[in-house]
Amino acid sequence: MRLIGPDNEQLGIFPSDQAQEKAVEAGMDLVLVADGAETPVCRIMNFGKFQYEQKRKMRDQKKKQATHKNKEIKFHANIDPHDYDMKVNRIVAFLEKGNRVKVSLFFRGREMTHRDLGMALMERVVEAVRTTGVVESRPRMVGRSINMFINPISGK
Repeated sequence: MRLIGPDNEQLGIFPSDQAQEKAVEAGMDLVLVADGAETPVCRIMNFGKFQYEQKRKMRDQKKKQATHKNKEIKFHANIDPHDYDMKVNRIVAFLEKGNRVKVSLFFRGREMTHRDLGMALMERVVEAVRTTGVVESRPRMVGRSINMFINPISGK
């Protein structure tokens, strides 16, 4: 088998028992790197340290991953102006933090006859958050509710 030393230098081709002896002399492990090659390739290394470094790299990569959270704000058709302002401010705060926001407007009882008021309210929300977010999907009716998604502006 082809043997690679602890400092990545090629030591040459050795029988397996002699390669094992060299690894023991160095106080390290003999690790099979490529067994599918014409002559199998082994490396003398500290395998425990190698495993530790691999796990650490994976953990660091996981930390650097950007996770996107979805937030949801619910409205009703006959919302009080102060409640509307509070909810719009909450949407803006979520967008500034980089979260995606689902805006839902629910109709109760006979409010379904005034869907146009619901659509107008959703359009008001779109106008209110235009500076901090981009509408991913326009408001659309789904059952007894109107839903839309707003993404944060990527530059922020």
